[in-house]
Amino acid sequence: MSAHTDTPGSVTAVYQVSGMSCGHCEGSVSAEISEIPGVSSVKAVASTGEVTVVSAAPLDEEAVRAAVDEAGFELTGRA
Repeated sequence: MSAHTDTPGSVTAVYQVSGMSCGHCEGSVSAEISEIPGVSSVKAVASTGEVTVVSAAPLDEEAVRAAVDEAGFELTGRA
């Protein structure tokens, strides 16, 4: 598990997402995950498949999976 706190009240988690190949893919995944309540920052990197999410509290992985699915990609787990 790669969750850690950066600042008091925030949690950073890194997820692995398969299928991203370009900036548009990164934007789609970021936009969907950003809509999860409590999320303050999302950075998706197509070249590595990693998506770094900063949130107010640990996120429900199923909520993240649903957001990634909505964007048309597959959450393969934590990086």
